[in-house]
Amino acid sequence: MALNLDDRQRAMLLEMGVRVWLPGTAFETEPPSVVALTTPVAPTPAPAVRAVPVRSEVPVPVAAPVRAVPTVQPLAAGDGLAMDLAGLGWEALADTAANCQACGLCAGRKNATLQPTTGQRDWMVVGDPPEEDEDRAAQAFVDNPGALLDNMLKAVGASRAGEGAQGAYATNVVKCRPPHGQIPQVADLAQCAHYLQREIALLQPKVILAMGRFATQTLLAEHGALATQPLGKLRGTVYQYQGIPVIVTYHPKVLLRASADKAKAWADLCLAMDVRDGR
Repeated sequence: MALNLDDRQRAMLLEMGVRVWLPGTAFETEPPSVVALTTPVAPTPAPAVRAVPVRSEVPVPVAAPVRAVPTVQPLAAGDGLAMDLAGLGWEALADTAANCQACGLCAGRKNATLQPTTGQRDWMVVGDPPEEDEDRAAQAFVDNPGALLDNMLKAVGASRAGEGAQGAYATNVVKCRPPHGQIPQVADLAQCAHYLQREIALLQPKVILAMGRFATQTLLAEHGALATQPLGKLRGTVYQYQGIPVIVTYHPKVLLRASADKAKAWADLCLAMDVRDGR
């Protein structure tokens, strides 16, 4: 992509709060974003057993440790959830997410952040798991990160209120706020990916922006170990998620803390525009 900016592109940068775009020549590294396969849980103490003399070759019966589970009962299998979501429209999908108990993340949920919409939209934005403000508002990307996202979308001629080429739909990679500050586990991401797949099927976007490491990990799952690379190393490449182009970039909450990365985010948006327009 050419680095020379015309007047329209400079105006887009101003919408994002970037005065001059001077892209760096190398990516900054970030700490690896590898999600643990299991969450350490203290084992349930075994019930007291009366000591009896035994021969060394005879095992003493001891109760196996039991992993703590949420009070709600999860659905039996991810494939079953996928079948349950197949054919659902937006309203039914949002209602199902609001009452979903398919994984332990529901224990921290006040409101699911999956919001119904209408029509086709060229842009789909997938962010990391909901935080407290998003959980409270029952919507992805709110407050200051949401305002920055809206400016970024405005810079490419799109908005969350628009449709078609000017439309953008924003969602979280999982629809429930993780309880007690936990991070989603691999199984949680895989389970909630069924909702994301249904959202994509309903929306039919032309390009997906993966904002954040958990969004990236899910959307690049088809690429194996590549998905766990630092986000900075994944930028600048067009990936695919079930046939839809995916562009990796920083979450707005990161850009609010590291303004220098806004220029990199602008480069990512320019790449996404080229992909959407088939260039």
